[in-house]
Amino acid sequence: MLAVQDARYCVAAAESAPLLDVNRDAFETELLGLLKEKSVCEGNFTLASGAQSDLYIDAKLTTLDPRGAHLVGEVGWRLVKQTAEELGVHVDAIGGLTMGADPIALSIGIAAFRHNPATALQTFTVRKTAKSHGRHKLIEGNFSRGDSVVVVDDVITTGGSTLQAIEAVETSGGNVAFVLVLVDRLEGGRQAIEQRGHKVVSVFTREDVVTDASRQPNTSAT
Repeated sequence: MLAVQDARYCVAAAESAPLLDVNRDAFETELLGLLKEKSVCEGNFTLASGAQSDLYIDAKLTTLDPRGAHLVGEVGWRLVKQTAEELGVHVDAIGGLTMGADPIALSIGIAAFRHNPATALQTFTVRKTAKSHGRHKLIEGNFSRGDSVVVVDDVITTGGSTLQAIEAVETSGGNVAFVLVLVDRLEGGRQAIEQRGHKVVSVFTREDVVTDASRQPNTSAT
């Protein structure tokens, strides 16, 4: 998504203390509170798709915060393990399109190592265009042909960035086990990705992060 146009609204969701959700553990509850405090912006914004929206989620303010990175790692690694077990798939690496995916992938990789140093989970990043010099890589980091990977993204709207990463992985000989996203805006991105045959799991959705959970998405094309 493009840069926010009016930062005055970015702390609106933090005005009231979060209610205890018995369906979430302490890490998830704390992460959701931090997202609402730092990343959820309400106003008038232009998204990467060109659409106008009343909601902007500047997830990097959370994922690049040390406390946020720790929480993302803990919550994300648990979800990766759970989903891999449910689908009966093996995961070699995690990564996605730079730069929204980068801190999430690394945080999950660090959490995996912290919980079990023998875990072989590696991390990688997908460039938007192949490097023009050196080894001319499109995928940087610890990725090899034949790897089974989780493609990650911070926020999905139309799913375009995630699909670009999926295409890069598949073109480079990798296999996508499933897709993990921090926040699903519930605006068609999940469906677009799943139509390509890839399961999408999200930590949170728009309904979790907006101040007024009853408010429907308000987007329009330019």
